This record gives sequence, C-alpha cells and structure tokens, in this order.
Amino acid sequence: MDVQREWLEKDYYQILGVSESASAKEITKQYRKLARELHPDANPDDPSAEARFKEVSTAYDVLGNDEKREKYDEVRRMGPMAGGFGGPTGAGGGVPFDVGDAGGLGDLFGNLFGGAGRRTPQGPQVGQDLEAELHLSFLDAVRGVTTTVHLTSDAPCTSCTGSGARPGTRPQPCATCGGRGAIEENQGPFSFSRACPACGGRGTMISDPCPTCRGTGIERRPRAVKVRIPPGVDTGKKIRLKGKGVPGRNGGPAGDLYVRVVVEAHHLFGRRGDHLTLTVPITFTEAALGAKITVPTLDDGSVTLKIPSGTPSGKTFRVKGRGVKAAKKTGDLLVTVEVQVPTNLTDDERQAVEALAAAGDRSPRAHLGAS
Repeated sequence: MDVQREWLEKDYYQILGVSESASAKEITKQYRKLARELHPDANPDDPSAEARFKEVSTAYDVLGNDEKREKYDEVRRMGPMAGGFGGPTGAGGGVPFDVGDAGGLGDLFGNLFGGAGRRTPQGPQVGQDLEAELHLSFLDAVRGVTTTVHLTSDAPCTSCTGSGARPGTRPQPCATCGGRGAIEENQGPFSFSRACPACGGRGTMISDPCPTCRGTGIERRPRAVKVRIPPGVDTGKKIRLKGKGVPGRNGGPAGDLYVRVVVEAHHLFGRRGDHLTLTVPITFTEAALGAKITVPTLDDGSVTLKIPSGTPSGKTFRVKGRGVKAAKKTGDLLVTVEVQVPTNLTDDERQAVEALAAAGDRSPRAHLGAS
C-alpha cells in the first residue's frame, strides 16, 4: 500500500495507543512498551502478534519522525483531497500526489514515472531493548551496590564510533537529495516523492566504509555495563538502563537494557517484602518459664529479645527497624521461635521431666474429649 493512501486509511495514533497531542517522548515510550510485548522473539507461535508488531513499527516510523509526523497530520487534516488533482497551482505547481491514490490509474502513473511514490525513505529506527541477568549476594541486594553487568550484544563500532565511515573520515550528505533522504519529481500538476535512489533514503553517503563494521556502524562484541543497584532490591526486580540496549539505525535512539536481579539465599536470614525473617531455637524451659535471649541482626549487631513464659513454638516476635532499608521505609526483623524437644536425656533430666509429668493433671487434648 502506498504511503499517503495508507496515511488516509490508518490512524497511527490509535495503533500506538497515544493521543494526537502526545509528545515525542511519550510516543517513543509507548512504542518501546508495545515492541517488547509484541516482538516475534517473545511470541514465537503467535502470527497475530507478529502482524501487530509490524503495524506498530510502521506507525512509529511515521510518528517517531518529526518531519513525517507533520506531513501525516497535514494529510489527515486534508482528508480525501490529500494527494489529489486540481488546485490553483496550475501546471508545474507541484500538488503532492501519490500514485496509489489514483485507484486504477495508479499502475498507469507508476509505469509512466518509474513507480514514483511507491517507496518510502528509510526513517530512524529505534534499537531493540536487551535483558541481562545479574546474581547478587543477599547482603549486596539489601544494602545496594554498584557493580558491572557483562554481556555480548550489538554495540556502536569501536573503530568508527558508530558512524560507519573509516576512522578519519565521516559520512557526507547525499548530493542527490541534499541529505533529505527523498527526492521529488514534478510532472505537470503533480509532485511525486520517492526514496532517494543514491542513498537508499538514509540521507548520507559513506564513500569509505569502516573495515571493522563494513559501514553498518554496529559490531557484535562483549560489553561491560556499570549498574547501580539501589538498596532493598529482591529477586525479579528489573533495573532499566536507558540507551544501553541495541544501537538505533539511521539516527534512531538506542534501546534500553533491563537488568533482572536474582538474589542468592542467606544462611540465616530470609525476606518477606521489606522485612527480614529469622528462626531461633529455644529450650523447653525457656518457653515454659520465660527468658531473655540474644538474636543476631543483619547489620553485624544483636538485640535482646524477651520471651514471655508459656510461649508456644512458632510464635513470631517483631523487632522494629531491623529489616531491609529501602528507599522510603525500613522493614522489621521477624523472629520466629521454635521450641526444641530434648533428646538423649541424662538420668537427672529424665527424672525431672517425669516429675513434671506427674505434677501436671491437665491434658492438652481435653477439648477433644480424649485424655
């Protein structure tokens, strides 16, 4: 389908899910979100997702380019008259026309003028987002750390710094189109626009390509990306590094890098949101008579915990402010006590337990109707 004809038939704003007054930043943000969700790699068995991905990419190719977006909005305001005949300009007036808008005459005009209007200049393309996995120790995740993520991906060429031209040279504006990426051909009352045949719609020419990347400006290589992990992250958290993904093409912005955190287990402490958890054994006598015990904390200190008499096994005590220190709040330390049943009793211990059993006349199973 020809460009201006498609512009009349499709609402790119609706396709991207943004308003007509959306800023360029909002449009790019929404496109990246949809591209991640619909990318064929993320939906290998869903043809409809691939079709939707192409549709979203086409919409962004127009709305993500200021010049194209301005022309698109103008075409939509003009409605069916866009690219049509007539007008006060007279012969050679250059009324914009796309051969596809002439219906059955499109093939005739296409043959007469070499298929003008059937190709679109290649606009800026946003680079793909990347995802990497980072394993952290329990302490680093709780306290925060600045570390490095190692990955192998497409990146700006180290030889030409992404220009595509041999070091010491640089791309030059295309002499044919003057750097616009498109040329216009006036044919009487019509003006035909098509991709520049010299530069392929890029607007620049590379006479001496970089030998490392062969003129693409991109090479696949190992990279080390520094990332700051904020305090309190947990497994599954994603840290976004803007512009650290795959480089864009034809002047488009680079994608983002999402670092997914995996936190290793601690030998003593666990996590429950912003709270730390700890299980502490206590003796039968401590549970029955009450006691004061010392429990460790994650900050290399300790606290004294009062165990009331008659404490059951599994009881949890809260120590305020000794949990995970996140950005806006600090969690608590949740201490769960487990009563240890004595085994391998000495003769004196056995006599004491037997005396306790003989002294007690209450059954814990009385409410069951059993002794």
